Amino acid sequence: FVGLSFSSPIVVCAMGLLIPSFSFLLSLLLGRSKLDWRNTSTRAKVIGTIISITGAFVEELYKGPFIRPASSSSPTRLLKSIPKLLVYYNIPDNWFLGCIFLAAAVFCVSLFNVIQTGTVKKYPHVMKVASFYSIVGTIQCLMFSLYMERDLSAWKIQPNFDLFLIIATGIFGCVIRTSVHVKCTQMKGPYYVPLFKPFGIFWATLFGTSFFVNSLHYGSVLGAAIGGVGYYTVTWGQLKETEEKQNAKEERKPIKIIHDSEEDDYKVPLLINQEESPV
Repeated sequence: FVGLSFSSPIVVCAMGLLIPSFSFLLSLLLGRSKLDWRNTSTRAKVIGTIISITGAFVEELYKGPFIRPASSSSPTRLLKSIPKLLVYYNIPDNWFLGCIFLAAAVFCVSLFNVIQTGTVKKYPHVMKVASFYSIVGTIQCLMFSLYMERDLSAWKIQPNFDLFLIIATGIFGCVIRTSVHVKCTQMKGPYYVPLFKPFGIFWATLFGTSFFVNSLHYGSVLGAAIGGVGYYTVTWGQLKETEEKQNAKEERKPIKIIHDSEEDDYKVPLLINQEESPV
């Protein structure tokens, strides 16, 4: 949330596209994956990771002009403001810090996914694992929130628009989204739902330019587009790796050879039944 307050919604969506790349890098560092340049899947994941990280750097270092500025500016004024389009020229802004926070959050999510995968392999009780980390996460958030906000009056929820946002976020962000994801995954497989993740960039751009003036920059859209290309490349590499593993398992299956004596054993009872049946 701090990263969102310092940047923009499209940066949040674009940074989320780094999760497969960070997960791939973590699997390499932990020794769970190996770089085999002969495999197409490995090359695709490496290239996609490089493209995704490039898109993240574009978002952090280049903001660009507003997509929908509040007022039109003259060409002379635009030329004078070109140096300020780079992030490090805009000192009062916390854009770079917001991107760092978002990248750190995405890295933590990727680390969580890697740990969760190993946990489920050793302890294949998914519901118990999910319930346990949900309870522990709730306790940790409660303790951290009480430490950061010690004024008890701030915890009172007023019946206003804030209450509506809390309820809407809980319903649409948790219940409906999770149910739709699970249903689509059961119907189409594990790689179907992630294919639609980059579409969040489109909706963030659409709503941002429609309802909020001076909220989105061309640099954010450019970096998000580059990150989307890298995201799809890494996802295609993961899908290709899954297909290669399935093909390798099928090739390792033993082929059952039926000898002539076994074929005779299967045929004899049928012939006997035909001979015993009345004409």
